[in-house]
Amino acid sequence: MEKNLDFFKIEHNNVLPEKGKVLVSEPFLQDAYFKRSVILLTEYNEEGSLGFVLNNPIEFGVDEILKDFPSTNSLVGLGGPVRTDTVHYLHRLGDFIPESVHVIDDLFWGGDFESVKMAMEAGELSDKDIRFFVGFSSWDSGQLEREITENSWLVTELDSNSVMSGIGNELWEKVLLKEDRKYQMWTHYPEDPLLN
Repeated sequence: MEKNLDFFKIEHNNVLPEKGKVLVSEPFLQDAYFKRSVILLTEYNEEGSLGFVLNNPIEFGVDEILKDFPSTNSLVGLGGPVRTDTVHYLHRLGDFIPESVHVIDDLFWGGDFESVKMAMEAGELSDKDIRFFVGFSSWDSGQLEREITENSWLVTELDSNSVMSGIGNELWEKVLLKEDRKYQMWTHYPEDPLLN
């Protein structure tokens, strides 16, 4: 009897990439930005995709990156390799921040920066209601779909609480542990397959 031992072939779980879904990298993806990453897609259309790595923290506060910005303990992460000279944010303030883009549930992306700054200065914005990213991740038209067929990404869902609080490798493992047993097994493999 032949056994399927291809643990790293992603069997599509009927979750298609779209705004609000997350991408989970396969365990041995060695790209410095995407190694064991979880990425929230904030834009997905025929022209391409855009998202933010949720579990790649950096040691700087946003007030150390941006001049004249109020001090905050909000999470700051490296969102991806594109435009690392820019700062982006996910928040739970909805229409309170003009020009915000609804992503999923109570989660919004971007919006008027001055409104964010004023809300933080006035104490109307909790550290837990916003998180910042330096740079972002993006794919040209058809590129993400090709990477998915090449088994680089598992497409799945994540609730907004996990999006706003998840950071580090624990998030990658937490997401996989909610998936089928095959993907749960990925959490047992070392980052370097030669150490297995």
